[in-house]
Amino acid sequence: MRNVKSSLLIGALGSALTFSSVSMAQDEEVFGWVENASIHPWDITVKAKLDSGALTSSLDARDIETFEKEDEEWVRFRLRLEDQSNGETFSDVIERPLYREQKVRGAGGRDERPVVLLDICMGNTIYEEQFSLRDREEMLYPLLLGRRTISHLGLLDVRNTFLQSPDCADDAEYVAHNADEDGDVDDSDADDE
Repeated sequence: MRNVKSSLLIGALGSALTFSSVSMAQDEEVFGWVENASIHPWDITVKAKLDSGALTSSLDARDIETFEKEDEEWVRFRLRLEDQSNGETFSDVIERPLYREQKVRGAGGRDERPVVLLDICMGNTIYEEQFSLRDREEMLYPLLLGRRTISHLGLLDVRNTFLQSPDCADDAEYVAHNADEDGDVDDSDADDE
């Protein structure tokens, strides 16, 4: 009799946990492992790989140089991205304050990359996120979204792609970067793709 009661209790607990998980999942947006994302304020739509193996997001940037502006470190870089919405190539020089330096150790050795804050539209929300800058010309996806960014989006369905479309109007919800959430910024043991 005792085993029957234990089995019933365990079964009820398992059902409650499953119901709770399903209920939570219904409240969260679900994104595929590849999505279109829009980089703001330029409204460039690019393919983004959502990679839970990378901590920090990464953006394809060329001619990267740091410089000083008003006693602060800044980064100047060129974007050359094909806009998925119209097939045109966006090529412009961008300047942003340097947020931090990222140290990366991977199969190719050690590398340091500048990290800047940029706005990205995923679904119907604009997120201010950290992006390391590197030449991703040889990569399939010009934009890689790491765990820091994915954690703000919702759920990741690794079985599907293109579950959401970027649709951020002027009145879209804006989620500002929260430095308190950065936690350990040491990316020394992570590399993307």
